[in-house]
Order: sequence, then C-alpha cells, then structure tokens
Amino acid sequence: MSDSQQISAAVAKLYDTYPFPPEPLLDEPPPGYNWRWNWLTAYAFCTGQKPPREDVRILDAGCGTGVGTEYLVHLNPEAAVTGIDLSAGALAVAKERCQKSGATRAEFHHLSLFDAEQLAGEFDLINCVGVLHHTPDPVGGIQALAKKLAPGGLLHVFVYGELGRWEIKLMQEAIALLQGDRQGDYTDGVAIGRQIFANLPENNRLRQREQERWSLENQRDECFADMYVHPQEIDYNINTVFDLIDASGLEFVGLSNPQAWDLSRLVGSAPELMERAQGLSDRERYRLIELLDPGNVTHYEFFLARPPLLKQTWQDDATLLKAIPEPSPCLESWQHSPQFFNQDYQLVTLEQAPWEFLVASGKAAGQQTVEDILATVDCTLDDVRSLQRQQYLLLTPG
Repeated sequence: MSDSQQISAAVAKLYDTYPFPPEPLLDEPPPGYNWRWNWLTAYAFCTGQKPPREDVRILDAGCGTGVGTEYLVHLNPEAAVTGIDLSAGALAVAKERCQKSGATRAEFHHLSLFDAEQLAGEFDLINCVGVLHHTPDPVGGIQALAKKLAPGGLLHVFVYGELGRWEIKLMQEAIALLQGDRQGDYTDGVAIGRQIFANLPENNRLRQREQERWSLENQRDECFADMYVHPQEIDYNINTVFDLIDASGLEFVGLSNPQAWDLSRLVGSAPELMERAQGLSDRERYRLIELLDPGNVTHYEFFLARPPLLKQTWQDDATLLKAIPEPSPCLESWQHSPQFFNQDYQLVTLEQAPWEFLVASGKAAGQQTVEDILATVDCTLDDVRSLQRQQYLLLTPG
C-alpha cells in the first residue's frame, strides 16, 4: 500500500476499535441543536437572508457514528442527507443510530473524502467536522469536497488548532515513545496514556490541562483514543488554515464562532491598541488574536461557499420594510421572556421593544412584512437590523 493508503487504513482501524463519537443511541430525536447544521440558520449567517428553498441535499463528510448526520436530518426536515466514512464499524453505528431515532432520510456510503466523486450530483451543504486534519492529504480532501459543492452551496469545516492543543501533542508523542513497536495497538495506547496521567505530579502542565479542559469527555475511552493515540493528525494556525482555504478554490465566508475572534474581548479596554489594529487585514487580526489568547484556540471552524452566493446587508430601509421576518429556529424560550438562550446556548436579555418585535414575528408565521409588524410594535428599523445581525431573526426578501 502507498503511504496514503496505510494512513487511511490505520485511521479506519482506530475508529473500528473505538467508534467515534460515542454518543448514546436514542429512540427519539437528539436534544438541542447546532445552528451550523441547520440549513436555514447557516445560510442566513452566511448571506444575511433566509434561503429560497429548503429541499436541499446535505453531505456529512466523515460522519463517524452519525451524531452529526442524525442532527442534520432532524434539523432539516425537507433535506436529503448523505453520510460517508471510511470506518465500516462507525458506519454500522451511524445506521443504527439514525434508524432508532427516526432519521430515515439519511443514507450512508462506505467512502473516504477522496472518493466523494463517486456520489451522484452536487450538495447544497457539506458538513466536514473533525475530519480533514486526520487525512493524509487535507488539501486533496477539501478539493474533493469542493468539487461536490453546488453553486451557491456552503461547506462547513472544523480543523484542529496547534496553539490550543500544544499539551495534547506532547502527550501524543510521549505515549508513542512508551508504546514503541506497539504503536497501532490503540487499546494499549489508551492504557499507557491513562497510566501516565495518573502518575504525573498534580502541578504538571499536561495533567492540569487535561483536568481543566478535557477530562470530562475523556472518561470515555473512545474520546481518549481519538485525542491521544490517533495515528494521523495535522494541526493548524491561522496562516496555514488560510493556505488550506485558498487551496480549496472556494470563497471564504467567515469563521462560524465569531465571538472567539473579537479582539475587543482581549484589548478592548485599550483604545490605542484597538485603533492600531484597525490597520490590520482580517487575517492579520485573526493571527493577533490567537497569539494573544493561544490556549483558547483549540480549533478553527468556518464556512466556505461556491459562488455565486447572493448576500443581503439590509441597509436599504425600503428593502428591509418589505422583508418577511421570522424568529430563528435555534432559540430557546424566547416566546415567554426577553431573557432567553440564543443560538449558542448563551443567556441573553433583549430590550422590550425588539423582543416584542421578535414575538410578533413568530405569531405572524411568515405572513407579514417588517413594515406590517412595525405598525403594531414600538420598534425601530435599527432594532430589526440588530436582531438579524445577532441571528435572532431570519429575513426573507419581499
């Protein structure tokens, strides 16, 4: 076998041994949501407006045990969803998971990212989370997915960050050294890793980082193995992430966790520094943020698009007045109080007027314009724009 084939075989063996993610199988739809997996909210985040259609095709590329696939089906009731993975063991769990919860619109294929061309047609949304960094050729992988993306379609990617995973990389190498010629025996690797952590001094940096950040999920051997004994991992910084993006041939739309990339949360109390940062390009500003807050950058998540992707800023008053508003489907308890959980499960509190507009939009059920609702609520167009920018409100051009 070629080096690439050997790496793929080793990765498949890991996930056949420890199917991942190890979430329980349920007889009902999974709880909660991820707004990035909801076609309506993902499209609105990228374009500013609700998509013109919901009967889309979605690909979960590297679906593992189908945790994301299951959500994609339940969060997108009109979509056809396809999952692919190179691990037969993980796929078997994915099929059972979706069958049990009633996610019957999912179909699965035993394929790697590099074989995506074997799938028929193109996809409107491709989800590739935690996969590219485990392939022997991430550039080839993202290019293979780009070829399957329909015009105006979105690709959501999640890859590891080197700065926030520094301690993980050290532990990976330490386990490999102690395993010696037993590398590739993943159960042995997990046992060695657990023994190391149990015996390191309490003030050891690797042990402290594990206890502070990862220990809860790593109680499960599947998670521990995925983190510490994976046979293939490439970690990124902002510069190499954009090298990957540039190689895809797609348009960079934006980072899908923008709050983490807000410089003001780090040096917002220093106006002179903020003013100096205004002269930086977006990439330079992102690099500055990760240099100042390296422990927080454990991954990068972002949207790419195949042009043309039509965007709406809603700056024109006449256009906004004609728009049809409706609340985002990824909010909780907003109907009862101005204090509710937003799309990122953060507790937020709205002013009374914009909250009343949000409630009225829900009651209108997509049958009234912004202008119609403003006639009944003491709210401003700027309030409506703010609701849209914060992803509380979806707008459809009138």
